[in-house]
Amino acid sequence: MNQHRLYRTIKLLSEVKRRTDEQLLSHILGSIIENEEIPISGGRIWKLDPISGTYRVIRQFGQIEPIKRNFRLRVLDYPPFLKLARKGTIVEAETNKYLRQKGIKLYSATGVGEKVHWKGYDLFPYIIAISGRFLKQDLAYALNIIGHAVTTALKNRRIESDAKQLERDLDKAKDIQRSILPEHELKFRNYELYGVSIADRIVGGDFFDYLSAAEDTERVGVVIGDAASKGFSAAAQALYVSGALRMGIEYQTKTSTFMARINKLVSRTFTPEHFISMVYVELTNSKDGLFFYSNAGHNNPILLHTASNEVEYLSATGQIMGPFPNEKYRTEYALMQKGDILLLYTDGITEAQDEKQRLYGEERLLDKLKEIKEENPKTICTLIVEDVQKYNKMKEYSDDKTVVVIKRMK
Repeated sequence: MNQHRLYRTIKLLSEVKRRTDEQLLSHILGSIIENEEIPISGGRIWKLDPISGTYRVIRQFGQIEPIKRNFRLRVLDYPPFLKLARKGTIVEAETNKYLRQKGIKLYSATGVGEKVHWKGYDLFPYIIAISGRFLKQDLAYALNIIGHAVTTALKNRRIESDAKQLERDLDKAKDIQRSILPEHELKFRNYELYGVSIADRIVGGDFFDYLSAAEDTERVGVVIGDAASKGFSAAAQALYVSGALRMGIEYQTKTSTFMARINKLVSRTFTPEHFISMVYVELTNSKDGLFFYSNAGHNNPILLHTASNEVEYLSATGQIMGPFPNEKYRTEYALMQKGDILLLYTDGITEAQDEKQRLYGEERLLDKLKEIKEENPKTICTLIVEDVQKYNKMKEYSDDKTVVVIKRMK
């Protein structure tokens, strides 16, 4: 018997799509018995039931007298199965009286699948047992090859299934992440806004949002935040805080009170090392361009007065959210004239590194903003992100990147 050909035959059989492991095993064993090059007269598939401590016959094939349905052998009463757990493949004379009556005198068995722990034993979830009219050693070799090939097939199925499930989970995670981000563009009175957030991993901890109360057309809140952790943990924080912000904006409270309440929620929900930095800006319908802001330990937003190229930085008015549950947040204000730009961003922008590990930095960001200040918010946002992405050569040190551009258009 050509062992290489046998292995290839089993491998090809295992690539046929079947819905369950049992269907795959049945397909393989049935095909083997029908294959004239593999001299096997009959075979059985046993399945472990850890609760009852038994192996149960679930399928049988070939020229053997049928075994009654759901026939079981207790693991502790059947030494060959315990030996099989240690050796992987065995050749044995049948000792069970009932099975001998069915014509099974000599058989070879092999364990299939990844072992499970049961009462101090590592047992295979499935056993393939075959009978044949050829030399014992040939039978053992053949079944050993079959066992390895089928175990590999089951493992690959599991990996493929896990990968597909992970892909589905990641797609859901990305959908959830997208759900907490608003549409990129917003127009409010004299202002145009545009924001974009790029996760460093599949999902990230950066977020931004445009917030407005249902009955209030005189103000719009703009928030940008950054969760300290990475990946799914950060995304969960971002989702939680975003939801709290959307609910909280419906209450007509002062900005300082609003920020303090969000901080207490973050403190109660997450451990101190999972803090969040955040800026909240409230645009108003004021003719002189009055807006309010509160900065919870976040990167200082840049306010560029385009007529004079003078710059204001909206520095922190309170500490990061989470570790300090009783923190009080000041509310400050500033003015925007026609053409002025307020740039909100996360540290993934300024901390991007080139091949020499030099930071992109606030100075380069400001120079870029001044260079493109005549553009609309969408173009400004796009050009900044493109410039940062080109600069960012040290991918292993990269972070989520979020930019929101607010420009007073009239």
